[in-house]
Amino acid sequence: MRYYRDEAIVLGGHKLGEADRIVVLLTREHGLVRAVAKGIRRTKSKFGSRLEPFMFVDLQAHVGKSLDIVTQVELKEPFARGIMADYDVYSAATVMAETAQKLTEDEPRTRGQFLLLLSAIRSLCNMEHPPRQSLDAYLLRAMSLAGWAPSLVDCAQCGMPGPHRGFSAALGGTVCTDCRPHGTALTSTSAVNHMAALLTGDWTVAAVTPVHTALEASRLVTAYVHWHLERRVRSLNVLERT
Repeated sequence: MRYYRDEAIVLGGHKLGEADRIVVLLTREHGLVRAVAKGIRRTKSKFGSRLEPFMFVDLQAHVGKSLDIVTQVELKEPFARGIMADYDVYSAATVMAETAQKLTEDEPRTRGQFLLLLSAIRSLCNMEHPPRQSLDAYLLRAMSLAGWAPSLVDCAQCGMPGPHRGFSAALGGTVCTDCRPHGTALTSTSAVNHMAALLTGDWTVAAVTPVHTALEASRLVTAYVHWHLERRVRSLNVLERT
């Protein structure tokens, strides 16, 4: 039998049978993995709560035909404990996990996305920044890492130096007057500047952004993610409604 060992972040899962559970894991070296944790829902399970969402673990698994089988789990960092204690933090972490899963489903190499998610979840758990700002920063960086980096200064179409007030998710970011499609909504340059600060990690600038400007930037980030993933991130839709 073929086994492997890897570090992983638990993204989620669902029940299987009476006592088992299928867990979805983003690993450092083996990409996105779906594996069966046998007996995990029993009181005396040897895995216990180590395979709850957002846990950072070191695991060993046996390669199966359709689903791998978890054989050993060691807890590295219990992020779930801090995340579950705050609703806003939990909501942001849920969006991060779902987005990471969608971005890595068909990708053989996911080390960069794994490291980015690990850093984002750790920062979120430690409450280093407001949860929504941490989420928007993660989304912008994850999309960039996947090859969809937004243009936040120059025109995404012709390269004309900015700043520009037009923002088109379909065209890849800010657009000048000549390139702006008919009906494109205008946005404030301060909202785009806030997005740029989040993308580059300039938290000094992001921290003093007015609330209404940060919310405007969040809506742009949401539109950008949904357009390029070509499908809705359900947890992000829920977050937007609340």
